[in-house]
Amino acid sequence: MVIVLGILTIVFIFYIIILQQQLYHINKQLTKRLNEKTRQPVSLSLINRQLNKLAININNCLKAEETLRLESIREENKFKEMIANISHDLRTPITAIKGYQQLIQKEELTKKQREKLQIAQKHADELTNLIEHFFAYSYLLYAKPIVQTEKINLTNIVAECLAESVPVLAEKKLMAFFNERLPVFIQADKDMTIRVVQNLIRNASEHSDSDIEVKIISGNSAKLLFRNSVPNGSDIIDVKQIFDRFYTGDKARSKTTGLGLSIVKLLAEEMGGSTDASMEDGYLEIQVEFPLCKEDVKLGSAAD
Repeated sequence: MVIVLGILTIVFIFYIIILQQQLYHINKQLTKRLNEKTRQPVSLSLINRQLNKLAININNCLKAEETLRLESIREENKFKEMIANISHDLRTPITAIKGYQQLIQKEELTKKQREKLQIAQKHADELTNLIEHFFAYSYLLYAKPIVQTEKINLTNIVAECLAESVPVLAEKKLMAFFNERLPVFIQADKDMTIRVVQNLIRNASEHSDSDIEVKIISGNSAKLLFRNSVPNGSDIIDVKQIFDRFYTGDKARSKTTGLGLSIVKLLAEEMGGSTDASMEDGYLEIQVEFPLCKEDVKLGSAAD
């Protein structure tokens, strides 16, 4: 009897060891799928019916997930292609409209006719701006531009972009306060950085009802902050969605595509940065983080 119990105990222990090995192999294969992004199904030399069912269910779940992933990629590509085609098709008629407006402007017009023409030109310019946003966003999604990073002075770029925007801000009776004097060098693409700053200025000027505060904070990275008050901001703006494409806070009054900040997010991430937003006491703060220049990072590490 003792011998039989001993044999059964050994067999049971051996069976448990085999089950543990099988579970170990399942975990190892799943870890490999995650780390190496492989698509191989889970395979085992099974001796247990429940483990067999577990492996089958895991493979079915993985297959369903892969199907959804591929379908999502196909839908995203269709969407990107549709955006690119629409934005291209829209640019042709607006160019023709503005061309005819310029021809009409050269003719003899009455005062009322000239005022009406100016109104039409203003709306055509607004439409052009919206189309350009649409086209830029589709290009970033579809073409994936090459990022050429270099050491650039973020302080100078912000100051220059703000100086260029003075007429637009003055027209809307706004002022931008930027008191940074020390240069902050980042490792980024210059053209993309300029586009980010321009979009932030445009966003603030379109939605602010008071002056705009601009700051640069330098630490482990460079953070560019735009802060402005928003009428009824806490009621109409969801900061969790503010960087989503086509999101606009006040849909009843908005004349924008909701792509400006989406472009900011895309460009920042292309350069290895990030974006964030917060709302407090009616003030919206947009934050864009850039990688510091590699030389400055090394110097900072050495100082630490």
